[in-house]
Amino acid sequence: MAQYIITYLGGDQPSSPEEGQKHFAKYKAWLSALGDAAVSPANPFKDTRTVNADGTVTTGSTTSMSGYTIIEADTMEAALEMAKACPFLDIGGSLEVSELMKMPG
Repeated sequence: MAQYIITYLGGDQPSSPEEGQKHFAKYKAWLSALGDAAVSPANPFKDTRTVNADGTVTTGSTTSMSGYTIIEADTMEAALEMAKACPFLDIGGSLEVSELMKMPG
């Protein structure tokens, strides 16, 4: 079975702590519904730094990526169906789904 990475992009911040708790409850329910397909379920990013080509380091990201989830699925289509149910889409975010390649060695 292949592994796929779901990358979280953008998304709006909750308008209140209560809204944040509601969203997080939906997110946990989605992850739970994935069952064993969720290989590495919740990986948010924090304190991002960017290493530039000239070796300098800047604070922050050059993308809107905020985290990822790794899943297992039989096909890309199955992985996309799992991603379509993610509540991150409800807060204006988008998801990129990519198959992970196994490298030799």
